[in-house]
Order: sequence, then structure tokens, then C-alpha cells
Amino acid sequence: MHKDTPQHYGTISRLFHWTTALLLLWQFTTAFGHLLLDDTPVGDFLWSSHKPTGLVIIVLITIRLAWALWTHPRRPAAINQLAAYGHYALYALMLLIPALALLRQYGSGRSFTPFGIPLMPGFEGEAIEWMTLPANVLHSWLGWLLLAMIAGHIMMARAHRRSGDVNVLERMASKR
Repeated sequence: MHKDTPQHYGTISRLFHWTTALLLLWQFTTAFGHLLLDDTPVGDFLWSSHKPTGLVIIVLITIRLAWALWTHPRRPAAINQLAAYGHYALYALMLLIPALALLRQYGSGRSFTPFGIPLMPGFEGEAIEWMTLPANVLHSWLGWLLLAMIAGHIMMARAHRRSGDVNVLERMASKR
């Protein structure tokens, strides 16, 4: 049950998928909280976990991508080329968005100690603009694009289930 087959994702792949889904749900909750509840205790609580959660996501996606590449011959095939491209884009965004944020964090000169672990020491002086600018311009927009793509991913899984095509949702959601 833990191994992928051409018909079904195994336990490890499903665990990676649904853990990622929950982390992204929390990440978007923190973003909406920051947008709608800024400078409130609830908004501050939500926003305080945004950066550490982003770090967890980039680590998880890196491991998940390595797992997907390693198990590729045994995994269910994409139902068409458009679905494959959609998954590639999802992975790319899930790596790029937090990578941009980490680059901005380092370039800002502020320290980064998620979960009390000192990952980036701060530095004195001005921010490094070439590091901060890409995330300042793209991080939020790409995040909302990722949310739209996730919504499309969910809708397409449901559409294929209803149309009688391959039940892609069953591949990922149900036990064999």
C-alpha cells in the first residue's frame, strides 16, 4: 500500500500531497489574515507563522519532488499533456514563491530564525536591492496565481471524476 502503482498513488505520495495541501491552506489563511486583519491580534498571530510555514513548504516540496522523480516509473501517468504541464507549473510555483521570499529575507538584512533555529543572521547596512526586488515584485502575485491554479487543479479533479474519465481523485484520495 505504501508504493505507487500505475493505477494508484501509495501512502507516501498521498501523505506528501495532503500535507502540502494542508500547509498551503494554512499559508493562504495567513495571507488572507494579513490582508484583511492587519494590525489585529488575530492577524498578527496568523502572519507570525507565514515565513516558517513557507520554509516548511519549500523543504517538503523539494523532498516531494525528489520522491516523485525517484518513483516516476511506478506512478500513475498524467491523463494528458496539459495535466502534466499543470503539475509542472504547480511544482515550479511551490518552489519559486518561497525561494523568492528567502532571497528577499536574506537581502533585507533581517535575521531569520524559524522555530527558533537561526538560519540567516542579520546584517548592518542597507538592503541588497537585487535580492529584495524580485520578491517585492513577484511574491504576492505568484502566490495568488498559485491559489488560482490550485483551485483549477481541484476543479479538474472533480470534473474528471464526473465525466467518467480516469478518476484522478480516487488515485490520490482513497485507499486501494
